[in-house]
Amino acid sequence: MTDYALLTAQLSALAADEPHWLPVLSNAAALLWESLENINWAGFYLTRRESLLLGPFQGKVACIRIPYGRGVCGTAAAEDKTQLVPDVHAFPGHIACDSASRSEIVVPLHCGGTVVGVLDIDSPTEGRFTEQDRQGLETFARTLEEVTHWQAL
Repeated sequence: MTDYALLTAQLSALAADEPHWLPVLSNAAALLWESLENINWAGFYLTRRESLLLGPFQGKVACIRIPYGRGVCGTAAAEDKTQLVPDVHAFPGHIACDSASRSEIVVPLHCGGTVVGVLDIDSPTEGRFTEQDRQGLETFARTLEEVTHWQAL
């Protein structure tokens, strides 16, 4: 079981006094990669003109650009709503960047009420992510929003 309170505290410590978003997101991806079990990708996509552009991540190579409304990430950004998908192959319009991925969770990130990107985590196991993961990762994302200096984005 993941200790999301500890993860969030570690994120805050890693981001302390850092004015740029890039190293904060890079360390956040590495922290999730090292802390979450049974995942094969953890990282970020950042908003660029009604699409998402690949940001810092850990895992195999990934899709570079995802249109809003397409796939799990694009849907999370367009609807501004966390997507917890137990079986990505059953998700309409799923984009298979890594054919090994079976489940996914994507949490929108905000600055001033506007979606500026998404946190994306994939697993090779169907049904990997739970409601506890959703709540923990949403709290992690809210903390990330607070500690990240998005104005340079």
